[in-house]
Amino acid sequence: MIFSKHNIFSKIKDSENFFIVNLLTGNADIVNLADAEKINRVRTNHSVVEDNFLKELAEKGYWVDEKEETKLYQSKYLDFIDSRDDDEIQLFFVPNYNCNFACSYCYQDEYAPTKGLLTNEIIDSFFKYVQAEFAGRKKYITVFGGEPLLNSPKQKELISYFIDQANAAKLDISFVTNGYTLSDYIDIIKQGRVREVQITLDGTAAVHDSRRFLKGGTGTFDRIVSGIDACIANKLTVNLRMVIDKENIDNLPEFARSAIDKGWTKSPYFKSQIGRNYELHHCQSAPSKLFSRISLYEELYKIIKQHPHIIEFYKPAYSISKFLFENGSLPDPLFDSCPACKSEWAFDYTGQIYSCTATVGKSDESLGTFYPEVSRKEDMISSWENRDVTSIPECNTCNMQLACGGGCGSIAKNRTGNVCSSDCRPIKELLELGFASYFEKEFS
Repeated sequence: MIFSKHNIFSKIKDSENFFIVNLLTGNADIVNLADAEKINRVRTNHSVVEDNFLKELAEKGYWVDEKEETKLYQSKYLDFIDSRDDDEIQLFFVPNYNCNFACSYCYQDEYAPTKGLLTNEIIDSFFKYVQAEFAGRKKYITVFGGEPLLNSPKQKELISYFIDQANAAKLDISFVTNGYTLSDYIDIIKQGRVREVQITLDGTAAVHDSRRFLKGGTGTFDRIVSGIDACIANKLTVNLRMVIDKENIDNLPEFARSAIDKGWTKSPYFKSQIGRNYELHHCQSAPSKLFSRISLYEELYKIIKQHPHIIEFYKPAYSISKFLFENGSLPDPLFDSCPACKSEWAFDYTGQIYSCTATVGKSDESLGTFYPEVSRKEDMISSWENRDVTSIPECNTCNMQLACGGGCGSIAKNRTGNVCSSDCRPIKELLELGFASYFEKEFS
């Protein structure tokens, strides 16, 4: 018998208690200091721990037969593969890379200019490819950019035609937009089977307008807020995203309060997320303003303790902590957190096919074409399809692998040149914060 290779054990932040989590066996517990000391002894020398305690650990799947654990791992992996084959596929479509904004950060700003324009013929080819390639799979489309909702008659015609084709194919559709022209597009997009509209606001008016402004410098806050109100009034679900770095995180309490006061958080047509401003493909102009993944959540933890009303606006996941709190059980083991070429694909108006939103528009990342003819780079596609924790060498001996899933394949490839390399997540540290946030009061 051994201390499971998949146990995650650490001290809860700002507490005398500890947690132990095992995604493979599906168990999680908070333990006091006395039991934590016993667990520490088990990790190093189990002979000094009484048999009853070892029996209790065995019953909860923390103290295991190594061969049986290997069998369970293999069985859960096969379940994961079977489940993934049934997952809904998200198909991103980029109608253009142009944008009316000149944000202070943008991961697409160094992309090489692309030629040509979207036409109805290209849209038809996209839907023909989707219906053939993903026949029998659950799927929906997300229209992405650049900025897809540019304010021109031609763009409105194309978006309207795209929605008509999605309706004909009985496909739900979502939009990712900067929100500036939403009010002008409401009558068009509500003709579709709209799942949600993702819009970015980076804070209250002055803060947002200092980061996300039009080319020429004009602020955008007021028009975006009008667009959000229009969506909610028309029963179109808004997914409000706030991109955070060290320049605007202190505005989060005031921004959350304003969303609450406007009644957005009470609406069934409103949800929110926080995105970390981070390095994807190239150096940002001021990388010192960026948070690492864990330093962002450490700051959120501190700010939410000081301003608990933020929870009504946004609840941090802290890895699997929020899921465990809301569902009373752990999620299934995560053998792969990268959806590229599995449950996510991306396409653009030039007829190119890509693995995901992180690679779309990068010419060297093209996986083939759907227009003017269909072609596929099967070797590149296979490398994305085969990426999971069983194919990433760094994951093999990591006890966090089933909570981390190997991270983002695009970031890993940018770092190492190899898709099958790791983008490690600070799982233990996130759980330390998450157990403190969601469980510690109940346990005490």
